[in-house]
Amino acid sequence: MNLMLMAEVTFWHYWVFLLLQEIRNLVKRVRPKYKDQDNEDKLSDLHDENEDKLSDLPECVLLHILSFLNTKYAVQTCILSKRWKNIWKRLPSLIICYSHFKNPSDFKYFFHRFLGTRDCSTALEVLDFCQENLDGYQSHLEWIARYAFTHNVKGVRMDVRKVQHLRSYFFSCDTLTSLHISVASPLQTLFPNSLNFPALTNLFLGSFDFGVDDDGRIEPFSAFKRLNSLILQNCRALNKQNLCISSGTLANLTIHGNFWKVNCCNFELYTPNVCTFDFKGIPSVQQLCGSYSNLSSVKHANINVTCFSKAAKTSLILYNWLVELANIESLTINSIILQVLYAMFGWFHFLLQQFFS
Repeated sequence: MNLMLMAEVTFWHYWVFLLLQEIRNLVKRVRPKYKDQDNEDKLSDLHDENEDKLSDLPECVLLHILSFLNTKYAVQTCILSKRWKNIWKRLPSLIICYSHFKNPSDFKYFFHRFLGTRDCSTALEVLDFCQENLDGYQSHLEWIARYAFTHNVKGVRMDVRKVQHLRSYFFSCDTLTSLHISVASPLQTLFPNSLNFPALTNLFLGSFDFGVDDDGRIEPFSAFKRLNSLILQNCRALNKQNLCISSGTLANLTIHGNFWKVNCCNFELYTPNVCTFDFKGIPSVQQLCGSYSNLSSVKHANINVTCFSKAAKTSLILYNWLVELANIESLTINSIILQVLYAMFGWFHFLLQQFFS
């Protein structure tokens, strides 16, 4: 259960608890009457039990609680009491699940009214957009994303089935620090060559193609001068070129590939300060190449080979990786790697026996 769902469950459980408290108080009222003094004491206790302690919290605390809820549910809290009537207008986050609406028209009506009445003086911290099963969301995604990028959003997460292309407003944002875009469609989306995100530190890309830039290379991340964490999932370079990852600030690198995909690319690493390396795929298909792979700075490595393909070539690549990972503090590998290495050293031992016999 993720954090957002836990927050929703906790929030609504609290209001169920208050409802049960009210029912219990109503039962108390129909009990036999006590003496006058006893009745006064009982009324005082009843008042204390009915006190809405949640609504007495500071507004910043209430907004923090609501920021974990889906925006649709957060707006519905306006009916709880007068205190809650306008709090939702100052929400610091937009958490949008397209499947929570019956049709695109309901979605459009709700968010046109929401964005039109939201307090624009409140900084927008997060945009989280999830599209699961409804079509026709492309235009809605565009104007919601435009709203976020023009209101100095800091974190953007989009899990969608298809993105035809990224509009020009998506290319620049001085405040963006975290960007997560994952496309579920089997059709790859072309990632733009020029992006202006000077504050970006965390980047996740799923199912994107990278094209050649003006210099004839594929080097899409060199402009991110503060990049700390990069996760690439099922991404590839066009025209059978290498995808160059060049960053002097990158500390955490994750490369996950789908071995069923064709035309997987090789990676050139120029990341002298990378500390954590996480690889999942086929080393003989998605190679780390270049004059040096910069794995010598890695302290923590997790290598998961998904398919035993081209055993001799895979064995040699894994051996070279392990040699360069001589300075690591922790290493996690799966059983396929053990099989590859065992076969390699068995063959090496056989050759030695033949040579000295």
